[in-house]
Amino acid sequence: QARPVESGGGSVQTGESLRLSCDVSEYTRSDYCRGWFRQVPGKEREEIADIYVRDGTTSYADFVQGRFTISQDKNTLSLQLNNLKPDDTAMYYCAAAFKSLWGSCRAAVATFRNWGQGTQVIVSS
Repeated sequence: QARPVESGGGSVQTGESLRLSCDVSEYTRSDYCRGWFRQVPGKEREEIADIYVRDGTTSYADFVQGRFTISQDKNTLSLQLNNLKPDDTAMYYCAAAFKSLWGSCRAAVATFRNWGQGTQVIVSS
């Protein structure tokens, strides 16, 4: 499968918004989960949010605190970033993986290894 292609990053001021997009046309099966991750140099990649392709069920990391929204259509995964803070500065990546019947989307997307180039978000104070 092709690597996802992320876009929409940029440089913004504290409190501003961005909308990230990811081409996930290779990952459209209904039993897949899709997710967004971010990484800063020297730190582990961390999950931001995930969504189940079949029914759109979403979950978010605690640090999101209502500021970000994950959404999808058939071929595109999106992440709306509102009220951005300098701590949100990172490279953002999308992922997709098969979800087993009894598993969680979080566990599923954590297995993803076919990372794309990512899209850089820089938030200045």
